[in-house]
Amino acid sequence: MSIVAEDSQVISKTKELCAQIVSDPTFLKLQAQVERFLGDDAARLQYQSVHERGEELHHKQHAGIELGAVEIREFEAARDALFANEIARDFLTAQRELEGLQKEIGKYVSSTIENGRVPTADDLVESGGGCCGGHGGGGCGC
Repeated sequence: MSIVAEDSQVISKTKELCAQIVSDPTFLKLQAQVERFLGDDAARLQYQSVHERGEELHHKQHAGIELGAVEIREFEAARDALFANEIARDFLTAQRELEGLQKEIGKYVSSTIENGRVPTADDLVESGGGCCGGHGGGGCGC
């Protein structure tokens, strides 16, 4: 039987982990914050506008074009207004925490597969936790 077969112990335990995640009160709160944001057109448009403007400014700067004081102030004002919007702010916090959860679980799994054992705290610090395990390989663009 394959280690990734639907009825393997590895997949069974993975499903248990998934069930634990989706029943965790903190996860449920974060998920609700994301859903609240997705259901609020004004907050989504505000976020999209700030995000797109930030990308524009980044590309200009990366191309060697000096940013004007006015466009920087306008962007900062729009960003401050976004952070003042409770729905958008909660979404950004939830997004950051959910990405952190995904990254942390990935570090454990990657380290386990790379080292052939359950990782210790030292293993996780040493590996850097990236897709390359901190070793610069792995074909993920590191």
